[in-house]
Amino acid sequence: MTVRPVLALAAGLGLFLSACGGGDSKAGDGGGGARSGSVDLTGAGATFPYPIYSRWFSDYDQQKGVRINYGSLGSGAGIRQLSEQTVDFGASDSPMTDEELAAAKGGAVLHVPTVIGGVVIAYNLPATSQPLKLTGDVIADLFLGRITKWNDPRIAAANPGVQLPDADVLVVHRTDASGTTYIFTDYLTAVSQPWASGPGRGKQVSWPTGLGAKGNEGVAAQVKQTEGSVGYTELAYAKQNRLQVAEVRNQAGNFVAPTLENIQAAASGALAALPEDTDFRVSIVNAPGAQAYPISSLTWVLLYQQQPDSAKGRKLVDFLRWALAEGDQQAAALDYAPLPAPVVERVLQRLDSVQVGGTR
Repeated sequence: MTVRPVLALAAGLGLFLSACGGGDSKAGDGGGGARSGSVDLTGAGATFPYPIYSRWFSDYDQQKGVRINYGSLGSGAGIRQLSEQTVDFGASDSPMTDEELAAAKGGAVLHVPTVIGGVVIAYNLPATSQPLKLTGDVIADLFLGRITKWNDPRIAAANPGVQLPDADVLVVHRTDASGTTYIFTDYLTAVSQPWASGPGRGKQVSWPTGLGAKGNEGVAAQVKQTEGSVGYTELAYAKQNRLQVAEVRNQAGNFVAPTLENIQAAASGALAALPEDTDFRVSIVNAPGAQAYPISSLTWVLLYQQQPDSAKGRKLVDFLRWALAEGDQQAAALDYAPLPAPVVERVLQRLDSVQVGGTR
């Protein structure tokens, strides 16, 4: 494993869920019948954590009376809108690069990890009842277009006794600038040299094959309605759509399912070894451990260390402290793993460095 430096009210509260990730939409744009009254904070970004962020924003509004409007537009849009200072915070599953940090107009940006999630390999093979077992190189070659039939000998070798259909493989991938894509391609880069020297790692890559869809919800919907398809999406979207998901071989050589326990196992070792001066921009894909699910990742809220609006800055920091102390208790019910307690303590300490109206 390599460690590299590298929030959507519920429908009744009037938040929209946008499927697009790379357009010019701003947080708060779009339909949804927003109820009257002021919005206290505005954010935009990742679709990966949308299910839990939506719950958090709704609960926090009910408990604290603070309204948070969030555009689920994709990680690339979240980074871009934070950098342009058109939102109060961004959200991303892809850590900002050094170049993106340098271009942010509001100064130093903090990465605040919130939960841990998993990207699953979802597929649609109705005649196959048990979960498929897939190795990293096979997953890479599926998405490279090198494996084009479901009964390919390499898939069959890992699935003895499974009757695989003589059917074409249809790849489904994201079209928007996506943190989920970053996590997935980060993993493929770690386990496949042909992938590493080809499309590589990024929020957007040049896909050799397949059909594009916008957002995690778009990929999940496309896989659900297309027999023979395979795609990648965040665990919660796969479960909500009752998609078949593969067991993936991890670094220890074990085929593991994308359960919360296995996702947390992937995070525990890497996060325990974080250096004292970490900025939390770390990758946990292909992590060691017998039960570690290999396509796991942190997801981050992005905010400026120097908050230009003292009232908004205090509200944002207070919300993040609540999310880490109380909101994370809801994580498992929504198919995310909470951060380990020692990491939460360190993140809370990092929030102490936020300057609000010239003070800390």
